[in-house]
Parts: sequence; structure tokens; C-alpha cells
Amino acid sequence: MKVKAKLKQIKKDWILYLMLLPAIIYFVTFHVVPLIGMKLAFEDYRIIGDNEWVGMKHFEVLFSSPAFFDVLKNTVIISTMKMLFIFPIPIILSLLINEVRNGKFRGYVQSVVYLPHFLSWVVIAGVWISLLNPVDGGVNVLRNFFQMPSLDFMTSKDHIRWVLVFSEMWRTAGWDSILYLAAIMKISPSLYEAARMDGASNLQQMRYITLPALATTVVTVFILNLGFFMNAGFDQVFNLINDSVISVIDILDTYVYRIGILNGQYAYATAASLFKGAIGVVLILGTHFISKRLTGKGVW
Repeated sequence: MKVKAKLKQIKKDWILYLMLLPAIIYFVTFHVVPLIGMKLAFEDYRIIGDNEWVGMKHFEVLFSSPAFFDVLKNTVIISTMKMLFIFPIPIILSLLINEVRNGKFRGYVQSVVYLPHFLSWVVIAGVWISLLNPVDGGVNVLRNFFQMPSLDFMTSKDHIRWVLVFSEMWRTAGWDSILYLAAIMKISPSLYEAARMDGASNLQQMRYITLPALATTVVTVFILNLGFFMNAGFDQVFNLINDSVISVIDILDTYVYRIGILNGQYAYATAASLFKGAIGVVLILGTHFISKRLTGKGVW
């Protein structure tokens, strides 16, 4: 009966499912079909002839490599910094934008904060490298104005991770706030009207109406973000990395790229990539069930 009801629903809303079809094709092609190739992690790759099954050989080599644990540590540190310092920003930004009453100014603000999302990391890297230039970059010019010495942020091991955090924040905060703004728009205006009649300030309305209404969205996005915890940002790091700071921002994705694409160790790189994916699955499932138990809310 459930299958028949579902088929009837699909037939009724067929146009909506047709609109969803390109996205389904994309995910099947680039995210489901490639899973078949993950068996390479348990084989020795052969250019000619069949691959040889070697079981856990590549994982044993992987876990005995000091270089792997260095990039794993970098990945965890960078991802943790991004989760702690970037995740709350779109929420705060959406709350601030929601408080802007001038429609024209609000539209201008939204356009400005959304724009960086549409820039590639090649362009963004160029912008930040110029901005942080130790000779004539805007940040160092400002530092010099206040009698502070110039810093070469792009080659400083103490600062480069913060460059990753703030450049990622600049690129994604505005775009990610759209989801929270959409959730805010669904809140009934009558709740705010009743609160104002009771003498609630804007801050109190935000605390007792807006934030509770955002709770489900925040929890869902947090859980989904944890699923990508091990993706510390290949495009970003690839464009900002250099020999001076490679030891502190070399992450799993750049490591896999280097040993797989550049060195031709395809099976070993697949093993590292499979390990990263497995960690992501464990994180998203674990966080979902913990959230379900504590708050009653999860991804599904």
C-alpha cells in the first residue's frame, strides 16, 4: 500500500520530480558510480592486465606512514577551526540581515555578502595574496599606519591557518545565510506582533522567537557539515599552499592528489580517500543519533 501511495504521489507531482532529475543524474554520475572504483583500495593497480587483490596492504602502509598522520592532524585542526569560527557566522549574519528594515539597503547588503560565493578559489587566492602582501598589501599598510611591523602572512606557519579560516568565512558566510533567512521567513509574523504588544524588545524577539525557530535548521546543517568534516577545502589549500607552510596546511585531499595524480600511486591514494570517506560517514551517523537522543531532532 505504501508503494502504491508513493507511486500515486509521484504521478501527481511528476513535474516536480522531473525538475529534480538533473540533480539526481549528477549525484549518481559523480557520487554513486565512482564508489565502484573504491575497490582499488584493496588491489594493486596494473596498467596492463587485471589488478591484483592485496586486501588491507595499502591501509597497513597508510597507517604506518608518519606523513599520513601529519596531514591527518592538519586536516583535523583546520576543519575544527572552520567549524568553530565559521559555522556560527551565517546564523549571526542572517539574524542581522533580518533586522534591516530598509528594503533597498537590505538588498544591497545581501548582494555584497553573496558575491564572493560566485568567485573561484583561483580568484579569491589572488585577492587574499594581494591583500596580505608584506610590501603593499592593504592589511600591512594598515599595520604600518599604526606603527606595527609588516607580516608575511602567506609564509607564516603561525598565521596561514587563520588565513584559511577568514578567507573561507568571507567566501561562504553570505551564501550560507540564505538557508537561515529562508527559515526565518517561515516564522509567522503574528508571533512577532504578539511579542511587540507584550513589550518585547527586538533582542527578546530574536531570543525567544527567531532562535528557537531556527533550531531544527541549525542542527540539520551542523550534522551535514560534520559529514564533510574531513574535507578541509582542497581548492582553497591547493591555491594558497607554498613550500614555507606546507607542513601545517597539507591536508588529506592535497596528500591524495599528490600521491595519486602526481606520483601515480592510485591504489594507495584510493585507500587514503576511502579512509577519509569512512570517517565522514561515522561522524554524520554518530552526530545524528546523539542529536536524536538529546534533542529529538536529526537529519531524518
